[in-house]
Amino acid sequence: MATLEIATTKQIRDSTKALDRPSGRIQLVAPLSGHLLPIEAVPDPVFAQKMVGGGVSLDPVSQSLVSPCDGTVTQIHSAGHAVTITTTEGVEVLMHIGLDTVMLKGQGFTPRVKTGETVARGDVLIDFDADYVATHARSLLTQIVVTNMSLVRDIQTHAGDVLAGLDPILDIAFERATDAGHEVGETIVSSPAILIPNPAGLHARPAAVLANAAKKFGADIRLQRSEQRANAKSVVAILGMEVAHGDRVVLAAQGSDAQEAIRVLAPMIESGLNEEVSAPPPIPIAVPKPETLRRSDSGDQNVLNGVAASSGLAVGNIFQLRRQEMRVVENASDPREEQRRLEGAIAKARNQLEALQAKLQEQSDAPKTEIFEAHEELLDDPDLHSIADSLIAKGKSAAFAWREAVETHARVLESLKKELFVARAGDLRDVGRRVVESLAGGELGTLPEVPPDTILIAEDLSPSDTASLDRSRVRGFCTTLGGATSHVAILARSLDIPAVAGIDPRVLDLPNGTPVILDGTKGTIKLAPNEGEIKRIRERQQRQGARRAAALETAHAPANTIDGARIEVVANIGGPADAEQVIQLGGEGVGLLRSEFLFMNRAQAPTEDEQFEAYSTVARTLGPGRPLIIRTLDVGGDKPLPYLPIPPEENPFLGERGIRVGLNRPDMLRAQLRAILRASAHGSVRIMFPMIATLAELREARKLLAEEQERLGVGAIEVGIMIEIPAAALMARQFAREVDFFSVGSNDLTQYTLAMDRGHPKLAPKIDALSPSVLQLIAMTTRAAETEGKWVGVCGGIASDPQAVPLLIGLGVAELSVSVPTIPGIKAQIRTLEMAECKRLAQQALELESAAEVRALCPQLDE
Repeated sequence: MATLEIATTKQIRDSTKALDRPSGRIQLVAPLSGHLLPIEAVPDPVFAQKMVGGGVSLDPVSQSLVSPCDGTVTQIHSAGHAVTITTTEGVEVLMHIGLDTVMLKGQGFTPRVKTGETVARGDVLIDFDADYVATHARSLLTQIVVTNMSLVRDIQTHAGDVLAGLDPILDIAFERATDAGHEVGETIVSSPAILIPNPAGLHARPAAVLANAAKKFGADIRLQRSEQRANAKSVVAILGMEVAHGDRVVLAAQGSDAQEAIRVLAPMIESGLNEEVSAPPPIPIAVPKPETLRRSDSGDQNVLNGVAASSGLAVGNIFQLRRQEMRVVENASDPREEQRRLEGAIAKARNQLEALQAKLQEQSDAPKTEIFEAHEELLDDPDLHSIADSLIAKGKSAAFAWREAVETHARVLESLKKELFVARAGDLRDVGRRVVESLAGGELGTLPEVPPDTILIAEDLSPSDTASLDRSRVRGFCTTLGGATSHVAILARSLDIPAVAGIDPRVLDLPNGTPVILDGTKGTIKLAPNEGEIKRIRERQQRQGARRAAALETAHAPANTIDGARIEVVANIGGPADAEQVIQLGGEGVGLLRSEFLFMNRAQAPTEDEQFEAYSTVARTLGPGRPLIIRTLDVGGDKPLPYLPIPPEENPFLGERGIRVGLNRPDMLRAQLRAILRASAHGSVRIMFPMIATLAELREARKLLAEEQERLGVGAIEVGIMIEIPAAALMARQFAREVDFFSVGSNDLTQYTLAMDRGHPKLAPKIDALSPSVLQLIAMTTRAAETEGKWVGVCGGIASDPQAVPLLIGLGVAELSVSVPTIPGIKAQIRTLEMAECKRLAQQALELESAAEVRALCPQLDE
């Protein structure tokens, strides 16, 4: 990471005279002539909901923005429409001319000052062409807000018409910086610009991780993007910035531990805040509005369309879930008692969420656990508490105050452009309802008992509702609200419950007991199906269940084809916790241990001993005879590490990643090789190098390995490489002479072959590893390996694809490294195949023109 940038609020201010005002108070005068309006009246939720800060709006009649106080210019936007003045006491005053004026890109604005300049009250800061701005922007309303409200005890606004540089607009009572933990003139520490790697931006979960980490520091910490600022300790404030993938943000902190806060937090943001940034972003699916919903394409009036939220078929009878809005008393007589009640309800809600997380941890369901960890973080959101505390102090009840705080921010999220943020408003309301129901004496998550074979219908379900569904009775559900990116949809997929979102609202009019067929894959619900349709669906479900049960019963039997060809089925895993499940499901070893699990989400690299313990634990769990292939560290590109700075690259997927990272940092690679070599004493351990493109890279890596083997006195160990760059496939014959095995990483091999980023929202659907061009490279690899007496495995996504399995076997692949849950099914499928037929299909596929043709050629298992 680049060197920290430091700016001080005392820059060139030593000669500034003290202001003539009472201690602890400051008065701002009008920066423009015009008419004052409440900040809440601004037609922009970010300002109106005070997410930038508290203050006032001004409808101007003059065209020169002047300073409302003495201070230092600490920020001026490159578009010239916004400027921040910081007073000697550290109060930051942002002035933002107009709405959406950043889009003018400086047209119509002429800044008269620069960052770091000392200014006096009335000095001209920005001249602007009011006519041009008024005709090219949404509004001329100018906002004057205090952005570091943590220093403010009270802020009083004036009203009416004002003259620039003369009439007061804000009276601010503030805590002395020392009272807030900062000394007057203490430095503001800021990070360099940070590129947001998260595919969906800073949504609920990464925002919660950042807020939770920021709360551990006493410093005032702000997240900044252009002129926008947010309290980094507030999940809701971060969400309100709508930070997207690829945006650049800056962290700024002030306080005794500010430098340490930036040192810790900036790398966390750079590395994705515990989110798997290598995963492609979900393709956004717009939720159909009721007025645009139509019947199915076939014209069947009994089919209602929605959005596919969780795949699968379900047959059952409708049960309508209707929630009554809880009534709360608005006013209360004892603020202290209401504050106590609120704190108790929040503590109770936290206990409920922790209990739910513990239950989900027992089920090894990390995605669901993370959702409720984010919910727990929202309970401590300082902005929510600030609004609720203020309302309680004004005589409102705890339940009313908390509900209003939640609704205020939920409406802000709903006003944002992205469906992802709109969906998060539901999460916020779920948390809010949990506290309100506790205050009212109820229990959140207590759903009415439903009859067997239920298709649940609701306007919306909360994540808490979804996690509490009785899977033995609820066959599927659909909602009129929500979408495929909501946490409810994520939970439904995790629970393997077919679900449809955004369904035609007419579904709410259907009486309980109405028989329906829900298709979560197509996003439809079929009304009044006939007996023949229901029978076919039930038979299909029975076949699926029977096939799964049979596969489990024979999971530990070898995966031999009908004519006796032996195919090894192993697993891709991400850590020791997965190894036990591999054994339980009949896995014959581990074909890919992603060693990144040891390096991610931490402030420094793991030690050699830490790595040895992890690798040897997996080896011992697998036991003798089961192979364990450990891939050396594969980071860079889409998987950065905070403690492993890699300079920004225009094309990171074509830059320093995979083995290149290790070879450029030989000490780190040597430590990992030593840990693997030491662990080899506990099992059948093999080493695999990722992203090999040239023989020189392989030889350099093997040289380091040989040196460490000699140092430790460890004997021969099998070495392989990943085939994920076309160059490696084209040179497979030469590589095969120097390695013991190949493992095809089909995900990267496909994106490099097709020159399509698998994370690209438009191109991702076109990326299919069954493209004949990719199959040709795999065939080239297996032929070269066979010539040199070496074997080939596949550890990419197609190894778990039933349509791809016959082709891979026919091309000469001897090992399939699959996702853990698919082990029994893949092994069972192999036992139904005949090698001669697999070879015939594979040769035929190589002659086709597209992945679609290949998939049409391959047999599909009955769904």
